[in-house]
Amino acid sequence: MALLGGNPSTQGIKLDLKTTTSVFEPGNLSVTCIRVETSNIASPPKPLLIVTPTIQGTYPVLLFLHGFELRNTFYTQLLQLISSHGYIVVAPQLYGLLPPSGIQEIKSAAAVTNWLSSGLQSVLPENVKPDLLKLALSGHSRGGKTAFALALGYADTSLNFSALLGLDPVGGLSKCSQTVPKILTYVPHSFNLAIPVCVIGTGLGDEPRNCLTCPCAPDGVNHVEFFSECKPPCSHFVTTEYGHLDMLDDHLSGCIGAISGYICKSGKGPRDPMRRCVGGLFVAFLKAYLEGQTGDFKAIVDEPDLAPVKLDPVEFIEA
Repeated sequence: MALLGGNPSTQGIKLDLKTTTSVFEPGNLSVTCIRVETSNIASPPKPLLIVTPTIQGTYPVLLFLHGFELRNTFYTQLLQLISSHGYIVVAPQLYGLLPPSGIQEIKSAAAVTNWLSSGLQSVLPENVKPDLLKLALSGHSRGGKTAFALALGYADTSLNFSALLGLDPVGGLSKCSQTVPKILTYVPHSFNLAIPVCVIGTGLGDEPRNCLTCPCAPDGVNHVEFFSECKPPCSHFVTTEYGHLDMLDDHLSGCIGAISGYICKSGKGPRDPMRRCVGGLFVAFLKAYLEGQTGDFKAIVDEPDLAPVKLDPVEFIEA
């Protein structure tokens, strides 16, 4: 485990293992999944999967952008875990079979962001309210790069993001072949971001599945470089023994779902521990930086073995 900037202080925080590991298990809130099409009276700019608590309350909002050629529904189990801890998750389907240009994908994500203030409340359960002053942005794979680009201002949004999470973000095929816009500069701490960032990488993402395939998260454009270019406060967790798609649902529908199992190298064993690890890291980070509840996050940084899968390295640079 590498800790940059020193071990974050846990003085005054009582580390109850049951409490600090509970983020890796489903939370206490019941949740529901809501599909909202563009034809809905709320008129979202893209089809949405919304996973939300059903119990009365006001909850922070997480915008989650899917990976390259993937469906937003492929993340349902992961998003349900996150939502059960008290978050409204909005996952747009940014495109169909053919991905748009990188710039257009960023603009689509911005359009969904701008819709939240006028349309989100109308599609939520009764007495469930979004707190858009606590809005986090996240994405997986190409969607992770899109999330970074949106946070960096490549498209205008009417709302401000309070935190950013990149789940095995990918910026292209190689250092010499970035996707447009080319946001990686290869200069440490060069991202012009004033919000906390969490980067979650996979240990097998930079390895090809076989001799006929390419790595899904190649060296030079993957989580390592994204974290390197973040300013403090920033954190980096790597799920050493799992692959680029191992946080997806167990059963994926359609042709894309069937093909996805043959593209990226996967870890051995079931996906559930990986999903619980990723979901728990999301929850711990969001609790720390949206709600000021730092105990779980600091406990995981101090003791990575609390996670259900091996985390190495674990890096945290304080502000």
